Amino acid sequence: MQSFSRGWAFLKQAWSMAFKDKDLLKPSIYALIVGMIISVIGIIPILIVAFAFGGSQIGNIIMGILSAILMFVQFVVTYVFSAMTIHLIYGYLTKGDGRMSEAWDIVRRDFFDILTLAAVSTLVGVLRNMTQGNRKNNVLASILRSAMRVVEALWTEAALLVLPAMVIDDLNLKDGLARIVKITKENLLLIGISTVGVRWVTGLIGFVFGVIGLVIAFAIGGGLAFISNGNTVISIVGIATGALIFFTFVMVASLFSSYTSTAYHTCLYIWARDVETAKAEGSSVPVMAPAPLAAVLA
Repeated sequence: MQSFSRGWAFLKQAWSMAFKDKDLLKPSIYALIVGMIISVIGIIPILIVAFAFGGSQIGNIIMGILSAILMFVQFVVTYVFSAMTIHLIYGYLTKGDGRMSEAWDIVRRDFFDILTLAAVSTLVGVLRNMTQGNRKNNVLASILRSAMRVVEALWTEAALLVLPAMVIDDLNLKDGLARIVKITKENLLLIGISTVGVRWVTGLIGFVFGVIGLVIAFAIGGGLAFISNGNTVISIVGIATGALIFFTFVMVASLFSSYTSTAYHTCLYIWARDVETAKAEGSSVPVMAPAPLAAVLA
């Protein structure tokens, strides 16, 4: 319960920063819009292949390749705008202001490193899909599925911490991973504290928004379809309106989750980094966490 309350408190602190500096939210909004456009464009060739070669081996191979490419592009988009958010938050916490122009410069500087991070995330995702798609129920298949779920969870958390290392300390993927492993070993409490709380809170928000959006969408869309008396145009408008309402709620929930999670891991990395520096300098003075995290732990 304490973990959840800390997660909720951090969410309020993170959004308090965003309300004071609106630039902090812009990358998350851009990520939603660009990600949605790419998903719509990317699904078209997959649907064409499914329609033309559905059920054939060559069709499955082509769809698998196209799906992997789409996944990679989506990861690139997510990491590019998350990198911007990280720099903006870091600038806000250290200088009192996050500048969009500097955030774009950071993305250009780290673009190749972002591509490598996206490539590894894509590989993990593809392997996860392959094991989950294996319908065999033998022991080996079950072990592989369980192992890939663990690997995916660990990599997801690692990627959230590696990205701040890339942005703040200008590290590549290899050095970023080494840095995170080192910090984890030396500051295990810092890496683990209240992580679950943040995930639970953002997950709960996503669930609540999804349910509310679904109810409203069904009420409006289903209502219009019901009163249409068989009118096809009104029924289609009702269904489209309901779908639009539902996905709007989902997008808002995604915005909450993306920004809050990025803010949390940025603060966590800054804190662990400062503790590491203090230890290297032989200082025995306790290192305060960044303000949003310090307020939660006070």
